[in-house]
Amino acid sequence: MELKELEYIVTIAQTGSISRAADQLYMAQSSLSQFLTRYESELNTKLFIRTSGGVRPTFAGEIFLKNAQQMLRQYHHVKAEIQESALTHRGRIDFGISSFRGSYLIPPVLRDFSEKYPDVEVRIHEYDSVWLRRKIAQGELDMALVALPPDRLAPNDISVMQDEVFLVAHKKYPLLPYAHANPTDPDHPWIDLKDTGAYPFLLSGPQTVLGNIAQNLFQKHQMVPQCVNQSMSAPFAAAMAREGLGLAFTYRSCMVCSPDVVYFQIGKERCFVNLVLIFPPDGYRSRANYALESIIRQSFS
Repeated sequence: MELKELEYIVTIAQTGSISRAADQLYMAQSSLSQFLTRYESELNTKLFIRTSGGVRPTFAGEIFLKNAQQMLRQYHHVKAEIQESALTHRGRIDFGISSFRGSYLIPPVLRDFSEKYPDVEVRIHEYDSVWLRRKIAQGELDMALVALPPDRLAPNDISVMQDEVFLVAHKKYPLLPYAHANPTDPDHPWIDLKDTGAYPFLLSGPQTVLGNIAQNLFQKHQMVPQCVNQSMSAPFAAAMAREGLGLAFTYRSCMVCSPDVVYFQIGKERCFVNLVLIFPPDGYRSRANYALESIIRQSFS
């Protein structure tokens, strides 16, 4: 058994497709397919079920993948430690971030990091916060920036900033008469969510952080909102709201300014999430990992 063979199997499982895995591994699809057939023959068991939409692991495949991922993680940790014994800042970081927030916050951070540590490769993995926590728990990422409610912090999580949740509305919706002045932030008045009940909402699914926050807010205010969509991505919902197609929730970090759009703080108490750096449960962190954390904290402060 060779490490590259483990990487082939894990990549097939992660992509759910032999063709996509071949592209990611820079291999011919036929070569990867032949490898898998030969490998399953040597093991005398099927690792994947072939379907019209791709592949999925068998029960035996899940057992194999669990152990293969552990071996690969251990190998990468040992490799990183060896590299760092020779060069302090060299290696690779697999960093997770949501594409919505990441597109606004992370490029300047990575610019500063690459200027200071040009020999460290940062690979970006885009998922929502729920998926990122799962990937971290499985050890597939070195670190991730996720949104968490204040009461969901774990002992090893590192809070780097608070992000505020806002309501996005086009000026065609006459909400300003219901708005309350905000002396500390004059551009963003606050509004009681109950005063929005006459207008349609564009929502993310409840399995997402922003979608879950929206559902909790509606329950708190005993509202049953009018919904024209209930499973949109956060950036799509915000973009639709900016065009006057409904109301949506967004984050301060992801605001897009427009003269025809108003961003309302939610209630007098307002609504916040913590942006938190999370790490794999095995506790290992490279020096490059600590260096990236430091630059993120400096940037966000």
